[in-house]
Amino acid sequence: MKVDLLTCLVLAAAAAGLVAVASGGRSSGRRRHKEVFLGEKSKFKFGGRVDYKLKRQDSTKTLLIKSEQLLRIEEHDFVMRPGFGGAAIPVGIDVQVESIDSISEVNMDFTMTLYLRHYWKDERLAFPSRTNQSRTFDSRLVKKIWVPDVFFVHSKRSFIHDTTMENIMLRVYPDGNILYSVRVTVTSLCSMDFSSFPLDTQNCSLELESYAYNENDLMLYWKNGNDSLRTDEIVLSQFFIEHFHASSGLAFYSSTGWYNRLFINFILQRHIFFFMLQTYFPTMLMVVLSWVSFWIDRRAVPARVSLGITTVLTMSTIITGVSSSMPQVSYVKAVDIYLWTSFLFVFLSVIEYAAVNYCTTLEEMRKMKRGKIPSTFNASQAMAFDGCFHDNDVELTPFARAAPSLTSDPLAAQTQAPDARPPEGTHLRRQRSVRENVDLFVSNSYVIDSYSRLAFPLSYLLFNTIYWSLYT
Repeated sequence: MKVDLLTCLVLAAAAAGLVAVASGGRSSGRRRHKEVFLGEKSKFKFGGRVDYKLKRQDSTKTLLIKSEQLLRIEEHDFVMRPGFGGAAIPVGIDVQVESIDSISEVNMDFTMTLYLRHYWKDERLAFPSRTNQSRTFDSRLVKKIWVPDVFFVHSKRSFIHDTTMENIMLRVYPDGNILYSVRVTVTSLCSMDFSSFPLDTQNCSLELESYAYNENDLMLYWKNGNDSLRTDEIVLSQFFIEHFHASSGLAFYSSTGWYNRLFINFILQRHIFFFMLQTYFPTMLMVVLSWVSFWIDRRAVPARVSLGITTVLTMSTIITGVSSSMPQVSYVKAVDIYLWTSFLFVFLSVIEYAAVNYCTTLEEMRKMKRGKIPSTFNASQAMAFDGCFHDNDVELTPFARAAPSLTSDPLAAQTQAPDARPPEGTHLRRQRSVRENVDLFVSNSYVIDSYSRLAFPLSYLLFNTIYWSLYT
């Protein structure tokens, strides 16, 4: 009986072992079949370029792990900067200027669109990766991690472009290095000096600085030195960009300490051709036009007065137009010197005719007292039709030429007899008095026009020579 019982137990154990082996073989076969199926499916999905086993081991290729889990965002406090309590974290800056949209002289500012890139290292965001490939994110993840608080000093307005999404890029490398790039448009102050306007050169700068972290917590620097500032081809309507260069410095605030500050400097040279067409050439023409009155008969009162008033009003319009497009500064600009000097020439041409007309009137009154003009002559009737006196109605004696007071030959003057009298009709005068000179001009008023035809152009030519030699 005992032998039979032992035999039954042995047979039962053998049967159980066979069943386990059979079931284990079927289950292992199913696992191998599933693995082969998934492998073929992954090859079909990725074109045969992705190894399924590597895909399972490399966390950067695992589609089942979320970015927050991979970067362990929930495990760290990203309110604090990396390495809090230790040395200052270095943050490199790289800027590419896309365009300078506008430059306003009235508001003394400029608008610039640029790509601002930040480089720093945060070991809290390091993740395992065999291929050392980075991960790129948009603005949704930026709000969950620490980023430098760089702002634009002296900026009036700024915004990050958001079409079609916010133009923000965050790239995280496996070792914790981070690239943070934004596309921003900023309007910033530019302190301009208009002493030489419009022949001026302006030096503007865009300044970057950390708002909350001083030099003990954050160190801003140009990542690639002078090569950190790159520009596209920029063409402006009124300016020519002479030079772009980057620089750095420190800024001190009495309550918070020293801060690193970066500068984007650019020099603007103004194009003069626009102002030559709009301001200088019209002004020159108005001044030359005012000289036309010197060749018009001094008795043509309506013609000369209307010409003088027209040029004065035109100059006033030009000055008003230029002043309206400029800031109200308390010093004199180069264009002001030119416009007001030209206005003075135009105004003097009107005053010149007023002097000529006054002298002519005095001359006629004197002749009327002497009886050279008939008492029945009516000057207003003579000018009623054409605005001119007529030579057949008014007798104006020509200017008497004075004979030379001394002979040209000194020896002949010495040998001349002491009691010899000068020829009849000549007068010897060494010097006229001021009153006599005034009387001479009054009696010969047309001489003023003759002198003005030469004096005004030469004076204006001298002024232009000095002006353009000083400001160009």
